[in-house]
Amino acid sequence: MVMAVLEARCGLAFAGNDVYLNVAGGLRITEPAADLAVAGALVSALSGLPMPENLVSFGEVGLSGEVRAVSQREQRLKEAAKLGFTTALVPPRRGRRDGSAESPQLHEIGHLHDLVAFLGVDEAHAAGDRDMMFRQPMRMPDP
Repeated sequence: MVMAVLEARCGLAFAGNDVYLNVAGGLRITEPAADLAVAGALVSALSGLPMPENLVSFGEVGLSGEVRAVSQREQRLKEAAKLGFTTALVPPRRGRRDGSAESPQLHEIGHLHDLVAFLGVDEAHAAGDRDMMFRQPMRMPDP
């Protein structure tokens, strides 16, 4: 589903590519909080641009490409800091943040377009054998 949303809402073209996703240890991912991390991995693989090694991300991705909040945000950030992550891509928070000094630097993103921009993916990375990476994204009609 995440790949289809990236194609429809961000204009990325995965057609013609073999796509495999491996989860360390063979774990089964059932939590929607993994959606944003999966989207980041897919964009990184398609563009050839690596994800920053100190980056953690979590959030649920909706069908229109919006990134939704997930439960236990502060606990996730605290644990990420303990593991050495210094940057976090997270959905926008509603209300106040605890502001713990040990939390990673936050980059709140509300849509997958923000993820693509954060990773620095643009038309320039569609060069060479990746010339078909981008296509026109499907836009939702205005209400």
